[in-house]
Amino acid sequence: MSKYITCLFLIGFTSICWGQIGEQQKLEERKAQIQAQIKENEKLLQNVKTQEKSVLNVIGIKDQKIRLKENLINTTENQTKLLGNDIYKNQIKINELNRELDKLKADYAEMILKSYKSRSEQSRAMFLLSSKNFLQAYKRLQYMKQYSSYRKMQGDEIIAKASELDAYNQKLSNQKEEKHKLIKENETEKLTLEQEKQEQEKLINSIKKDKKKIAGEIKKQQQETKAIEREIDKLIREAIAIANKKAAAASAKANPRKVVTAAETKATESTTKIVLTAEGKIESDNFKANKGKLPWPVEKGFVSQKFGDQPHPLISSLMVHNSGVEITTDQGANARAVFAGEVTQVQVVSPVKKAVIIKHGDFFTVYQNLGKVYVREGDKVSIKQSIGQIRTSGDTGKTVMKFNILQNTSYINPALWLFNM
Repeated sequence: MSKYITCLFLIGFTSICWGQIGEQQKLEERKAQIQAQIKENEKLLQNVKTQEKSVLNVIGIKDQKIRLKENLINTTENQTKLLGNDIYKNQIKINELNRELDKLKADYAEMILKSYKSRSEQSRAMFLLSSKNFLQAYKRLQYMKQYSSYRKMQGDEIIAKASELDAYNQKLSNQKEEKHKLIKENETEKLTLEQEKQEQEKLINSIKKDKKKIAGEIKKQQQETKAIEREIDKLIREAIAIANKKAAAASAKANPRKVVTAAETKATESTTKIVLTAEGKIESDNFKANKGKLPWPVEKGFVSQKFGDQPHPLISSLMVHNSGVEITTDQGANARAVFAGEVTQVQVVSPVKKAVIIKHGDFFTVYQNLGKVYVREGDKVSIKQSIGQIRTSGDTGKTVMKFNILQNTSYINPALWLFNM
């Protein structure tokens, strides 16, 4: 019974360990991703500083770098906590192994002592010869053999336990060293974060006198953004209307005698909601099933502006709205489709600015600020297919793509849909 309980304990302990290793690996991957984003950020910051275009741009990139540093520190702290839990569990295991080893050694010592006292061949012979009959002599001989075998087994078990104990002690030593390294790493990151914040504060203070001018620039940018979004809304409504007309025509052709109700007619004329065909429902369900697992719309980069309403980094009283996410990437980078679908629109915002809209059932993904477009309306695209090159601003030197997700005409937070955002 005790062996059964021990087995259950070991299975449970092993499962927990595997779970901790998996979690530790995830944190390590997340940390590597954040560090890569920080490097990209530093490169962009250096480019902007070299061009000396705008203090506002430097502040914006520095603000993102500060957030990335904070995420890195939090990730490392989580790693340290997880490692601390592992160290605690391994120490418990070491204590248990020490107790088991002490007991095995004590039992073995007692066995050796008894064996020593009856070590002579004469004693063994007398033990056999004093048997009352042949059967008893045979049983005594078997007992002596089993006793010798048990001694050997006990010795082997002691060696195995000692080896296991050495392995756990080595593992514990490595984990303590790793924890110390993570703590030192975090201390260094906290110092650099503090320096970044001080530099940011100096930059903000240096342009506070131009607050009115800055507010005017921000308001102008927001107005331009809203104008683009109105045009995108119009294009999506057109795409919905076209899709619904196609669906109605296909249904009428398949069922020529079917009487169309007023409600069905109204649904097909809707410009705010797609009437899904059987194929469209499959596309929509597939897209929905991949929530949180979609690839990024760029190969590499970092989120320079999040979704929703948020205070501006310079003027906290001024709220800015973002209907998607803005991702800063390298010059010459391509936008790529996050899921298979059909290109419904290629929007020309200006001679140098374009946007691509892709339909996935009743979901739409929008890729803005493209300088070149590689697809046309009606094209079927596959996941991760390059659809255009992202434009690099001549004023700021930044390569930023705005990415939106909508279900019908409702904007959704892309961070909830993209993997590891």
